[in-house]
Amino acid sequence: MTTEKIDNISVTTRASVYFDGKCVSHGITFADGTKKSVGVILPATLTFNTDAPEIMECVAGACEYKLDGSEVWVKSSKGEKFSVPGHAKFDIRVAEGHTAYHYICHFG
Repeated sequence: MTTEKIDNISVTTRASVYFDGKCVSHGITFADGTKKSVGVILPATLTFNTDAPEIMECVAGACEYKLDGSEVWVKSSKGEKFSVPGHAKFDIRVAEGHTAYHYICHFG
């Protein structure tokens, strides 16, 4: 099931903009202190580094991702999630001419 709406949160109104505007996200904090980010990745191939484990949830569009140490690109579409270990890097790509990848990043 795809997350359509998140209630009872505070939102960081200033966006985090990465890779010359190819990735834009906003931090959200739940009442219990849990933090996530919601954002969009425009067509590009980008490399991210993680501090803590992350789960990337696709809420619209699609991407392909490749975890550190792998040569295999895996597709992730609306309603799907993928996990990235902490202290790792991963590549994510959105093909030119395709809809942007909209996501929720769940920090672990």
